[in-house]
Amino acid sequence: MLRSSDVLLTNPKSNMCKKLRRTARSLSLFFACIILAPMLICGCSHLNGGGQTRPAFEEANDSFSRGNYKTSLDKYQQIIDKYPTAGDRVLFEMGIIYAYPGNEQKNYQKSLECFQKLIKDYPGSGYRKDSELMMFNIANAIVKDKTISTQQTQIEALRQELQGSANGIVTLQQKIETLEQELVSKENEINKLQKETFALRKGAADRILIEKKERRLTLFSKGKVLKSYQIALGGNPNGPKERQGDNKTPEGIYVIDSRNKNSRYHRSLHISYPNENDKKRAKDLGVSPGGDIMIHGIKNGMSWVGNLHTDVDWTKGCIAVTDEEIEEIDKLAPNGTIVEIRP
Repeated sequence: MLRSSDVLLTNPKSNMCKKLRRTARSLSLFFACIILAPMLICGCSHLNGGGQTRPAFEEANDSFSRGNYKTSLDKYQQIIDKYPTAGDRVLFEMGIIYAYPGNEQKNYQKSLECFQKLIKDYPGSGYRKDSELMMFNIANAIVKDKTISTQQTQIEALRQELQGSANGIVTLQQKIETLEQELVSKENEINKLQKETFALRKGAADRILIEKKERRLTLFSKGKVLKSYQIALGGNPNGPKERQGDNKTPEGIYVIDSRNKNSRYHRSLHISYPNENDKKRAKDLGVSPGGDIMIHGIKNGMSWVGNLHTDVDWTKGCIAVTDEEIEEIDKLAPNGTIVEIRP
């Protein structure tokens, strides 16, 4: 018979506690992704800056991409000292760096100060709306971080209780093993279904159906479903696109008419918006219908966000999927593929 002392000696930190701690870390990463969702909006909504400041911004961005966050912040400070008119963009990007989860010296308070100064000193800035959204998300993240800290304390207390009960530990371990076996079985079922789905493919997709309400994109070949994907839409998703800058995703029948394998959003498939109905509606309203509607991936450098990007509609009217998904769609949907976008 297994004795209490044997369990405590051989397993001072139970698998259960380890899994609980991993859950807490996963929650922390999730909330970090929610904070950084407006970075996607920033990339889709603002220009790169004028000719004079472009090299300076590129140098600062390069430092950030290599993980040299302090160097990047110093370079942004040099930009704002030399080019005061670019101060709103500098403050916005410094605020992003201070909130970035990969920054070991992450400081939410300094991030908030950057966005507050931007809103106060540059009331007409195009970054104002994104800054307000960032402040809201950071405030939520601070609350979530406190909640996670409290939960971690509770987890540690639970671990101590489990160590004091050998029978309880063994029972929990058995339950965990059973759940893990069930998980493996479910994963095998999913893999089987995926293989069956891909086995249906006898050629390229001939139709793409985008259902805005369901946030779903489905590929069809000869009437058969090849695969479906969860999507993110424009920041103002309800109703058809009417004019340039309304942040709406179009509704109607279009085709894939070109593609870009070197897109700022990994890869992109261009949709033939506006069609004749779109042009007539815009003409009747006396506005430009806009254009450049794509099915694309996630902003370069942000692919780690993965499926979490679908938690918010962040594009300017495009249809967004993950980088892995746009690679798959790019292979299956040639130019000329019909695209139907429903409400």
